[in-house]
Amino acid sequence: MREGKRRILVLDDEESIRRNLLAYLEDEGFEVIATGTGEEALETLSHSHADMAIVDIRLPGMDGNTFIERAHDLRPEMTFIIYTGSVGYQVPVSFQAMGIDDRHVLKKPLSDMSVLAAAVTRLLGRNREQ
Repeated sequence: MREGKRRILVLDDEESIRRNLLAYLEDEGFEVIATGTGEEALETLSHSHADMAIVDIRLPGMDGNTFIERAHDLRPEMTFIIYTGSVGYQVPVSFQAMGIDDRHVLKKPLSDMSVLAAAVTRLLGRNREQ
């Protein structure tokens, strides 16, 4: 098992959101990698570990759902949070086998970032116990 800080990959095409999530999560004690495309995030995961990915759904090129499927194939131990501005977003049925459900979805913008911190802590804690 890895020792040290838990590592989170942030995938969002909006630079300001990436910067804000990176700064907030680092302040919460996490190691953070931020990427702007699904392709870049998969390349990062091909040579680097992450405990969790926080994923926007609407991205240029590869969308967030496709990224999650491919990232799960590459790193099945990873946990995911879907962070989307799409109010009608529904978790695909195929994600249930990965343990992803509505509790993994946070809607942009969050007015209280402690909601994100609580979700990260809850999901990483549960993942550690499995």
